Amino acid sequence: MVSPASTTEVSEIVRVCASTGVSIVPQGGNTGLCGGAIPDESGTEVLLTLNRLNRIRDIDPASNTMTVEAGCILADIQVAALEADRLFPLSLAAEGSCQIGGNLSTNAGGTAVLRYGNARDLVLGLEVVLPDGQVWDGLRKLRKDNTGYDLKQVFIGSEGTLGIITAAVLRVFPRPRSVVTAFVGMRDVAAALDLLDQTRSKCGDAITGFELISRRCLDFCLQHIPDTRDPLGERHPWYTLIELQSGIAGPGLQESVEEAFAAAFEADIIQDATIAQSEAQALAMWKLRESLPEAELHEGGSIKHDVSVPLPDIPEFLKKTTQAVEDAIPGVRVVAFGHLGDGNIHFNVGQPEGADRAAYLARWSFVNEIVHDIVATYNGSISAEHGLGRLKRDEVRRYKTELELELMSKLKTALDPNGILNPGKVVR
Repeated sequence: MVSPASTTEVSEIVRVCASTGVSIVPQGGNTGLCGGAIPDESGTEVLLTLNRLNRIRDIDPASNTMTVEAGCILADIQVAALEADRLFPLSLAAEGSCQIGGNLSTNAGGTAVLRYGNARDLVLGLEVVLPDGQVWDGLRKLRKDNTGYDLKQVFIGSEGTLGIITAAVLRVFPRPRSVVTAFVGMRDVAAALDLLDQTRSKCGDAITGFELISRRCLDFCLQHIPDTRDPLGERHPWYTLIELQSGIAGPGLQESVEEAFAAAFEADIIQDATIAQSEAQALAMWKLRESLPEAELHEGGSIKHDVSVPLPDIPEFLKKTTQAVEDAIPGVRVVAFGHLGDGNIHFNVGQPEGADRAAYLARWSFVNEIVHDIVATYNGSISAEHGLGRLKRDEVRRYKTELELELMSKLKTALDPNGILNPGKVVR
């Protein structure tokens, strides 16, 4: 393992490895879920950790940008932005340990995509060490630069296979002056989509998060996560956790939310709702959502799927896929939750109660194929925000066209002809 402290040192390491044909595996916070930052079993690859490249180089409130190094922890970037009276909106459960370089190399999503977009939408410029050791300095703060190919987008989402991101110019936004968080109970997922439409019509683009949670998810949290409570008095089949932000202080945003909910009650779209009256109540609601992966661990083996389908198809997808996996393995427990506002569902299939964990997880590929084949019928994606890494590198070939695979391979060959950067990930 090597741990460079500067872009120059990264460049020197890559030059040495390139000259000797040694492969390099870049690693950030090591929180990925697809094995994209894990060396192979040969013991011949260099693991290059970026945790010493952790400086915030610049905060420019006038241009609403931050320039940060790849090893900066996401939560630290968020705090630095707030101290400058700005917001960096990328937010995900691993933000206390994941690094921005990894976030960009996997094009991380998170809870605020509905309003602010994926990681690639939050980047204006990059600094990248190329596979031969050259450094591309693309750290520009420009919103408009129409001078040819948008090179930064080639590296964002490439999982370290085309270049090593060492720094980035990030977009930041005015700090919200009012935030409304609500927890809503409803009878089905179709109603949740109706509520999304109803809330948009009343509140415009103020919606930053619109999270779907099944009752089984909530039950797991209440059972296994300390200091959690059901925000509503009665049980409901489905819930949405909604967050809205405005740059204008005052009661206007909450009044708009209350108006949207009143209309939704009248239209029989929602059955119950509560609006957080304090930051502590809002954090308690978000704790339920963010604790779901941890709560699942207490229920045995879980075969996980990070998928996306068009919004109108989500209710049918959930119903059809749940039936398919229950027919295939009687007793499985579907744990469905995710970013409903952008079509990203974490469709996890938990083992039957009392089943052998190892034997159940051995059927991972079998269950994956059932779920992902259904995703494909909706022209969806088998990896909405986690990437491909090693885990899905071969499986994606079942769903991408030959032309897409050929173009990806040509891009890899053009930029990394000797195949030394993160080999065996994303492409063969």
